[in-house]
Amino acid sequence: MTPQPPIGALHRQAVPGRIEVTGEASVSAQPDRAVIVLGAVTENVSLTEAQAENTEAVTRIIASLKALPLPEDAIATSDYRIEMQYAFEDGKQRFTGYRVTHLLQITLDVPARAGKVVDTAVANGANTVTSVSFRLARPQPYYHAALSAAVREAQSKAETVARTLGARLSPHPQLVEELSRVPEPIPYQTAMLADSKVTPLQPGTLQVTASVKVVYAYL
Repeated sequence: MTPQPPIGALHRQAVPGRIEVTGEASVSAQPDRAVIVLGAVTENVSLTEAQAENTEAVTRIIASLKALPLPEDAIATSDYRIEMQYAFEDGKQRFTGYRVTHLLQITLDVPARAGKVVDTAVANGANTVTSVSFRLARPQPYYHAALSAAVREAQSKAETVARTLGARLSPHPQLVEELSRVPEPIPYQTAMLADSKVTPLQPGTLQVTASVKVVYAYL
């Protein structure tokens, strides 16, 4: 009668090992959209006057931007606030007036126009520029390319581990898990220089990144 292998050996043969790896990859892209948030902040003891001054300034800003020209749907209110202002003297709170803030969000399909837009708005009453960001109108294709590269990197890592162990890697993974979502790319570089007639806002290069976790079986 042929001897049977120990029960423990059967168990080890039936249950393959697991290799868990992560992969990450980035794709570079030139931004094709600029988003600028700017506007006017006015202060006055009289709320009516503070609002009137603010309305006058924002009306001038909008008119100047349309004259560049910019389409009307490229300009939208992103924030409007009325706040009471106080000063503290000798531990007591004293009312000093009102602050009215009206911020506009300007979306440009030509990022190179960002500097001209900022300068035009400031010349016509804008006294606050909250942010200038450069983005992709359609980040998904870049993200999908990064995701594919991340999966390939994870596979390469798993193959390296299996070779080192002298094991045979399963041709298909047991699990592939996406660790990142479609991002709103962060500006890689934004430069603001003062030695030019137009503020030279540089879009730079965006990095779209994806990462995955992959689990392989090996024997």
